[in-house]
Amino acid sequence: MNPKTILPRQALNKAFLKVKPTRDRIEQFKSQLKTLLEHTNDHESEEHHKNLVSDFLKKTYYDPHYFINTKDRKDLVIHTGSKPDTSAGVIIEAKKPTNKSEMPSRDNLNAKAFHELLYYYLQERITHNNLDLKHLIITNIHEWYIFDAHRFEACFAQNKKLVASFTDFSQGRSSGNTTDFFYKQIAAPAVASLEQELPYTYIDIRDCEKPLRNQTQRMITNLSSSIKILSPGTSAQVAFANDSNSLDKRFYGELLHIIGLTETRDGVKR
Repeated sequence: MNPKTILPRQALNKAFLKVKPTRDRIEQFKSQLKTLLEHTNDHESEEHHKNLVSDFLKKTYYDPHYFINTKDRKDLVIHTGSKPDTSAGVIIEAKKPTNKSEMPSRDNLNAKAFHELLYYYLQERITHNNLDLKHLIITNIHEWYIFDAHRFEACFAQNKKLVASFTDFSQGRSSGNTTDFFYKQIAAPAVASLEQELPYTYIDIRDCEKPLRNQTQRMITNLSSSIKILSPGTSAQVAFANDSNSLDKRFYGELLHIIGLTETRDGVKR
């Protein structure tokens, strides 16, 4: 595999990149980020840290418009709507900060956390035929690896050998029936043999600690990319350009102005 790191600013929609977060949005992000970092505890379980990630995302961005919870054995799922019966839009594999052995690295993604994420992706995409997936994320609170579902589609869902092996495993036709067998015997070799480039966006939220304390415009600009990359406008790829209910009205108006659109109504419809 040839992993390629994409900077947050490169991953953002160009119109979305130009919109400056409002002061309220910045303060909300800073407050929740401080809470997230302060509650991280090396002696606590993975479940504890998974709940921290969930609370951070809910309170910063997603409540009440997008349901976030576990789904089957998936650590966290951001749904495409406010109800649990809506499709999964983002799958998150969460590890605790001290679990370094299962986390990928910047130059090697072939680790257990990635194998788990791939398994859950194939369940959604192949078994459940979910076409609404937007992003896949691995995080240990500090580090965030964010993958575009389009790249997973090209690298994995269109890999006939991998899909056949996954289908055999899912239907009990493989020589092993544990998820550990899938990770080691199916996922790891498939990732190792992948010749396509697999770009991902990488952020380390510890890099945001200085901007949290520093109020200069440069620090705020650096912080804004992190604010946007985890927001519904990027991670869930919601229709931010025509959904004023889920956004600050000033933010929404600025965005429409930048991309040259105006909003009109036909009865009750925008």
